[in-house]
Amino acid sequence: MRTHYCGQLNSRLIGQEVTLCAWAHRRRDHGGVIFIDLRDREGLAQLVCDPDRPEMFRIAESVRSEFCLRVTGRVRARPNGTVNTTIASGEIEVLCHTIEVLNPAVTPPFQLDEENLSENIRLLHRVVDLRRPQMQRNLRLRYQVARAFRRFLDDAGFIDVETPMLTKSTPEGARDYLVPSRVHPGQFFALPQSPQLFKQLLMVAGFDRYYQIVKCFRDEDLRADRQPEFTQVDIETSFMDETSIIALMEELIRRVFKEALDVELPNPFPRLGYAEAMRRYGSDKPDLRVTLELVEVTDAVKDVAFKVFSGAANSVGGRVAALRIPGGASLTRGEIDAYSQFVGIYGARGLAYIKVNDVSSLDESGLQSPIVKNLHQHALRAIVERTAARSGDLIFFGADKAKVVNDALGALRVKIGHEKGFLNDRTWAPVWIVDFPMFEYDDESQRWTACHHPFTSPKDDHLPLLDSDPGQCLAKAYDLALNGAELGGGSVRIHRADVQETVFKALGIGAEEARQKFGFLLDALKYGAPPHGGLAFGLDRIVAMMAGADSIRDVIAFPKTQRAQCLLTDAPSPVNEKQLRELHIRLRHRVDTPGDAHSHSPG
Repeated sequence: MRTHYCGQLNSRLIGQEVTLCAWAHRRRDHGGVIFIDLRDREGLAQLVCDPDRPEMFRIAESVRSEFCLRVTGRVRARPNGTVNTTIASGEIEVLCHTIEVLNPAVTPPFQLDEENLSENIRLLHRVVDLRRPQMQRNLRLRYQVARAFRRFLDDAGFIDVETPMLTKSTPEGARDYLVPSRVHPGQFFALPQSPQLFKQLLMVAGFDRYYQIVKCFRDEDLRADRQPEFTQVDIETSFMDETSIIALMEELIRRVFKEALDVELPNPFPRLGYAEAMRRYGSDKPDLRVTLELVEVTDAVKDVAFKVFSGAANSVGGRVAALRIPGGASLTRGEIDAYSQFVGIYGARGLAYIKVNDVSSLDESGLQSPIVKNLHQHALRAIVERTAARSGDLIFFGADKAKVVNDALGALRVKIGHEKGFLNDRTWAPVWIVDFPMFEYDDESQRWTACHHPFTSPKDDHLPLLDSDPGQCLAKAYDLALNGAELGGGSVRIHRADVQETVFKALGIGAEEARQKFGFLLDALKYGAPPHGGLAFGLDRIVAMMAGADSIRDVIAFPKTQRAQCLLTDAPSPVNEKQLRELHIRLRHRVDTPGDAHSHSPG
């Protein structure tokens, strides 16, 4: 039906007849001559409709925004002074010979160039929203990124293998989405949170190198970078150690950014141990564009009179850290109060600070703060020296459990860094985080939990710690962070059944429970399972970062809201009683659906 896309027209086609199929973006009547901007996925082209073709002109007069049209015409150069340099076809226009309205359109709910649209309006009318140029660019970028992943992995000997969408519930991480079985009353499938176990089984089966661009599902609380269903590039390989996997995946990400965005990422990426990342940045996904760093002062304030500091410094798992803001003494009290409120989001009970008016005077004449009189000279000297404070600086402090301090000051570091311009010249700052703890202790459940997942291998020389001191055990795990966001993460897996059973034991998973949940894996590991490992990259997040989008919803065709709803299709929605009976389900609190004969009281 067409010979060209609108955005592909250029001066080389002058004099040729073309046929276009697209949408009317805008119509303008200039005193008897009608101009129509025609839009398709490749861009815009300007149509000129003269009244010397009466039938065509009559149809052109009836065209409105978003009419779907088929047009034939002759390409000609635009008159002098009317070239549009903002579009690819800006040097030419199409003198219209015929117009066919393939389908008229009702008035759209918003104009495609309208700004400041509410997200709910956009998602409710997603089909129209997806016609907007920015959304068209985002989804084309997503395609280009996925294509770049596939090209690299195909060339590197990986094969694409599909794994099941209906699988067994093994709730060790986020909540599963459950699917009731009609033919097995009272039993449920789960939608996969990850193909983790299946890709390990593929390694045992000898496929050696596997990948899949796959949908995963987690029934968890949502944020801007979370969706109940999301897409990851899932990768697994045999006979490679941590160093080899990291090197190969680093090459992959460099290739993807080059192909999809024409960006040269650094070679090699820097690497940070988890402990160092938390100490310096308060985060295991640090934004290395920000030049500010946290400084440890816990040992220096153990015996000060200020109980907020000494209490945290002497408590198990406590931390006192400082964050120096160069020139920060000029911050207003309102700004400082706003930062204090900000850290409260992360559980901090306040934000102590010292204004350094004169760094040579370690008393209240040189250091301005209500807490100075409760800090002795040794503590003040250590704080000033370790932070490298200068006159005119300000030092913020966090004092609490280490997690609270890290979360609060780590977030504050990034916020102030971007707001006040404490940034280096890097646009993209990738970093590998390695040497993660194998376990973290959950005070609520009074047991160890896996930092990554229960199938991550401990460091070889840390195997004895699984029984004696799990908290000191490090894992063969690695995450890739970029500009303060996690792009992906993975690990070398446990490939020996006895080690896997020992890890389950450390996690408080007894032999019977392990057999019930993971018996198929334990059995498979006994059939000569090779050493293997891998990782998964979050495709949605990578594309969102490349596109400069605030939310991954802007790079997903049909996303859910933050309440896990699809406004376009009105999902989730009730189902009728017949469907529930087939699934052997009765609701305790019934919401009637259209077609139900009568209401149902709670059962």
